[in-house]
Amino acid sequence: MKKSSIWIALTALVTIAGASFMFWGNKETVTAFSTKPSQETIETVTSADELKAYFEQAKKKLSWMNQSGVVEQESAESTAKSESSDTANAAGDHSTTNNQVEGIDEADLVKTDGDYIYSTLGNGKVVITDIRDPKKMKKAAEINMEEGFYPSQLFLHEQTLIVLGSKYEPYPYDEKADARIMPMMNGMTMLRFYSVEQPEKPKLIREVGAEGYLNGARKTGDLLYVVTNVQPNFWIMEDLEGDALRPRVLDTMEGEQPEPIDYKDIAILPGAMEPSYSVITAIDLSSPVDNKVVTKGYLGSSEQLYMSKENLYLTSTIYETSTSSDATSSSMIWNPGNANSELFKFTLDGTTVKFDSSAKLKGHLLNQFSMDEHNGHFRVVTTEGNMWDEKNPSKNHLFILDEKLNVTGSVEGLAKGERIYSARFMGDKAYMVTFRETDPLFVIDVADPAAPKVLGELKIPGFSNYLHPLDENHLIGFGYETVAKKNPGGNEPLILTMGMKVSLFDVTDFENPKEKDTEIIGGRGTYSPIQYDHKALFQHKERNLYGFPVVTYSESEKEHYVDYQGSGALVYEITPEKGIVLKGDLVKAKKAGEQYGEWEKEVQRMLYSKDELYTLSMKEINNYSLDTFEPIGNVKID
Repeated sequence: MKKSSIWIALTALVTIAGASFMFWGNKETVTAFSTKPSQETIETVTSADELKAYFEQAKKKLSWMNQSGVVEQESAESTAKSESSDTANAAGDHSTTNNQVEGIDEADLVKTDGDYIYSTLGNGKVVITDIRDPKKMKKAAEINMEEGFYPSQLFLHEQTLIVLGSKYEPYPYDEKADARIMPMMNGMTMLRFYSVEQPEKPKLIREVGAEGYLNGARKTGDLLYVVTNVQPNFWIMEDLEGDALRPRVLDTMEGEQPEPIDYKDIAILPGAMEPSYSVITAIDLSSPVDNKVVTKGYLGSSEQLYMSKENLYLTSTIYETSTSSDATSSSMIWNPGNANSELFKFTLDGTTVKFDSSAKLKGHLLNQFSMDEHNGHFRVVTTEGNMWDEKNPSKNHLFILDEKLNVTGSVEGLAKGERIYSARFMGDKAYMVTFRETDPLFVIDVADPAAPKVLGELKIPGFSNYLHPLDENHLIGFGYETVAKKNPGGNEPLILTMGMKVSLFDVTDFENPKEKDTEIIGGRGTYSPIQYDHKALFQHKERNLYGFPVVTYSESEKEHYVDYQGSGALVYEITPEKGIVLKGDLVKAKKAGEQYGEWEKEVQRMLYSKDELYTLSMKEINNYSLDTFEPIGNVKID
């Protein structure tokens, strides 16, 4: 973490940051839920003229909004890029990714089959490490990428390694064209398929790409789905051919150059007027070399992604602005409190992805854990408004929708003046943490889709920004301890984050949830990837072990400053009977005179195979005994 980031973390109050927004168009006000026809349809684009007309309208609307003082914010996969199962978990004798939904694998920095570790940790390459003999770990192979390709996440499917990354390819450029037009670069999300039948000799067998940045990727069984977001260079449409407004795709089984998506595969999502696409790519991995890649482009932006085995859901944030004739520029400045959401549902049938229905919801979603599908219903929690707006304070809602995204029941107006920091759905119960000065944990009964109700509420200092199920009656919360400081201005107290906090919640008595145990780690400035990325959680279910990377700080003698203490990982045994018990302290203390850690050696992921624990950073892999947590070996990653 940069010094400036630490300073901001210390001096800033707990803010409303954490939700990712994309704004493009002015939408009608959402008073509850929009009415919609019983059979929703989407309009297919049939020609370059139709596509250009769509972007002309979007351009006009966006121009008007920008002139009105509305500001765009870039979307990013949250994490803070987030319910139906306790997943993570043990796959026999080795780790799997901490996935949100049982049976739905998520891409991650690291994958293992128990014999080899496959990793890409921000160093521009993929490293394959042989761990069959824990005492003689060794690098088996290294896949170096060419300049311009940046690997970011991985899937491992049987003997196929799938590397997801970003690559920049130039649009076709006619040298004889108007000299004012320069070659334009637009990123593509690439999937590189490697045969790892011999892990020491990975072999590239296919490359598939879709224009845009990666929104998310999921794998269930043999089926892989990837969602990208792309915005064409529509501002200079008068200088572009129609093809330039279509997303490009690449499949090396079809050719070496990217080609525009067919018009028949482009459609407009209901109510969309954003100059961007959500591109969905599907492939059957049963034969990764031969099976056809299917790509569809949907006009309309998307942010959060949730997927079950049958359906895929995308969300988009819409902002409200005044359209009155006497509205002034200053009165229409962007306000993050005026944000609502669109929800789009797609059905999955092999590689066939079909739009099904949509809905508009009050408020915005925090992350993927704000959503859940269960027994034919979809559950969503949102925050409406701005928690610092005294005249119209924020409030939080839970909505339950049927298979066509019609509302069947809701609980609205919870925790006024606060926002959602984390949520988790577990079967017939929903758990939601909101925060402003204290941390209310809400327990909500969602067994009856027509009549959800709050059963209990717990208020404690601090907040959890990730909730993980321990069992049916217990949750683990990862977040921060907080303290209230007197406000020199005389208003409500200032709330400052302190050390990292791990909480064990007992919800056996739904009406009286309890914080059964807590662990405070370090002081102000301490942080862990688990606080914004659920895939950083290590779990060994049989041993009741839970771990995470951590960088620790303590308060400095200088006001508003902190002192770096060390980095590494911590492992706890967490059970309802014993609470939270430290089992493995793998934090390496700072060296003499060291003011902050070497970020290249900070642990990013942890996993286990058989009886050994492995920690991975950009520069090295270390392993330890799961019985004693004593070090065994080390492999350098140059």
